[in-house]
Amino acid sequence: MKKNPLTLAAGLVVVLIFAAMLFAFQVHQTQMVIVTTLGKYTRTIDLPGLYFRLPWPIQNVHRFDNRIHNLERKYEQTTTSDARIIVIDVFMGWRIQDPRKFLDLFGDDLTAAEKNLEIQLRTAKNNTVGSHPLSDFISVDPNALKFDVIEKEMLAEVQAATASFGVEIALLGIKQIGLPESITTKVFERMKAERERLVKQFQGEGEREAIAIRSQADLQREQILAEADARARKILGEAEARSASELKTFEQNTELAVFLLKLDALEQSLKERATLVLDPRTPPFDLLRSQLTPGQPLTPAP
Repeated sequence: MKKNPLTLAAGLVVVLIFAAMLFAFQVHQTQMVIVTTLGKYTRTIDLPGLYFRLPWPIQNVHRFDNRIHNLERKYEQTTTSDARIIVIDVFMGWRIQDPRKFLDLFGDDLTAAEKNLEIQLRTAKNNTVGSHPLSDFISVDPNALKFDVIEKEMLAEVQAATASFGVEIALLGIKQIGLPESITTKVFERMKAERERLVKQFQGEGEREAIAIRSQADLQREQILAEADARARKILGEAEARSASELKTFEQNTELAVFLLKLDALEQSLKERATLVLDPRTPPFDLLRSQLTPGQPLTPAP
């Protein structure tokens, strides 16, 4: 009896698929693979592609995710160097760097690795926080905070403790910081007192600056008044000297002096249109009745 060609082809495809599953495997972009032969390390594959192997149980393929894993410690109370209790939340990003070391320590159990990393993270957190006072974490002065220094110290300690784990600690940071309710009031009182101290300091500095500005303004005012007084005295002296000089001239010809004074007064009184009812003999209007002959002295009219 002849077999159907389609049936033979389907059977061949099944055999090929089964052989591929036994002798080939694929590595994805986000994976690293360790191949072991009879339980012993054979090779590490960290590039994506299709690879061949001997069938299980001769060779086994161990897959590891090479992306960053997040590990976060929930809120825990920790004591600072000045015996203050704070509640701190720390996070850490890690990834497998040496899959062979990782396999030797933890096998394929990612949970066991995270438990060990969590222990190291908690230890580094407690040690680092315990070496810093509360003012490095909570302060009214932003320049007094030392989060960067504290995070670097934690990271260095965790990296040293996990150097044999075959992992890389990519990042570590403080997510949140809080205070137990029992000491929150005391901390707020300290912060309030610090604020009041700063207010008094700024007020004192402002008052000192105001006094300096007023003193400078008073000095400038005195200088300006002194200069103005000196200038006024100089002008007055010059005027008095000129007046004395002109007075000597008038004393030499009194009639001319009287005439000029009357003439000036008459000019001033007649600048604007006006009707005046006066005795024609009233100075300086008596000049209007004067008769002036060329070459003769000025004589008033009868």
